[in-house]
Amino acid sequence: MKEKEMIFGIRAVMEAVEAEKEIDKVIVKRELQGDLSKELFAMLKSHGISVQRVPNERLDRFTRKNHQGVIAFLSAVAYEKIENIIPFLYESGKDPFILVLDGITDVRNFGAIARTCEVAGVDAIVIPAKGSVTVNADAVKTSAGALLKIPVCKEPNITSVIRFLKNSGIKVVAAGERGVDMYTAVDYTGPVAFVMGAEDVGVANENLRIADNLVRIPHFGSIGSLNVSVAAGVLVYEAIRQKGLK
Repeated sequence: MKEKEMIFGIRAVMEAVEAEKEIDKVIVKRELQGDLSKELFAMLKSHGISVQRVPNERLDRFTRKNHQGVIAFLSAVAYEKIENIIPFLYESGKDPFILVLDGITDVRNFGAIARTCEVAGVDAIVIPAKGSVTVNADAVKTSAGALLKIPVCKEPNITSVIRFLKNSGIKVVAAGERGVDMYTAVDYTGPVAFVMGAEDVGVANENLRIADNLVRIPHFGSIGSLNVSVAAGVLVYEAIRQKGLK
């Protein structure tokens, strides 16, 4: 990672947060203590910025400059807010078409999903602020630049986002092996949002419970499920097929 994509030093990171720089995450050495560091942690928490404690050797691998035990990684894009995007889409006469990623951590899957969404005309991708991939240089490269073109919303609570989408008149469809409906049996012709979960645990149970539909994609081999990026592509293009027909 290039040093221009990082900010290091306690005060420098605090100034970046105050200036509302787009920060993906901050790593700090495990032993970091002191009044100034407490102020930093409070500031990061209030802004919903993910913090990870690591050995000092890991920070040294990113830069040999005086990082003071703190490195912030800048986002490659400016994140947007889903509560701003949905009203804009309705006011523009469009039915919102949204993809929510509930805990995807593999940057290659994220890039592939973003590429599919951009090609298919999906209006926005939503990711959680913690425990998820972010829009970094690797993700942008993997997406073939799609992440520079499609709006990405980094939200503190995916469950709250799903409730907001439902209250906004958008059908929320979660995908998973426990799906009740075949993915082709649900109507996607109006406003719709698909929720895709991490490959290891899938969509969070709370989010499954509040979704309008839980769908499954059939499989006929011995492997239990599709790669999440492939599954997302199947659902997105089924929605396009239906929307095109009507």
